Amino acid sequence: MNDERDEIPARLRRAVARLNRRLRYSGTGRLSPAQVSILALLDKNESLTLGELAQLEQVRPPSITPLVRSLEGDGLISCVKDDQDRRATRVRILALGRRELEADRQRRNAYLEEHLASLAPAQRARAAELVAFLEGLVDES
Repeated sequence: MNDERDEIPARLRRAVARLNRRLRYSGTGRLSPAQVSILALLDKNESLTLGELAQLEQVRPPSITPLVRSLEGDGLISCVKDDQDRRATRVRILALGRRELEADRQRRNAYLEEHLASLAPAQRARAAELVAFLEGLVDES
């Protein structure tokens, strides 16, 4: 019994990681997964500094700069000096960035729907229960 208790978290972690990886690459259009992640963070927050973006992405600040510059060059985000601290740059998502992000999300949803469509009703019900469980697991943390 102890082996099963130890095995379930490892299997769950691996399955979630593999699914996340597949979703990241199924959604990609012209943007990299890292760029999409930045857009999602900016969509969730009104604006962030480059340092805050780097911290949320768990990368060193110099790593975020080329990604941000590329997104800015594509007209998906805007970068402006912070009113309070002129040394800091604030980054905001633009309407085109929101449209790109939504298109990415729709591609990922389509990938999942394609796989879920082949399930029998009982399997879809089990999938819905699993989604509720995972949402609860995430909400607890």
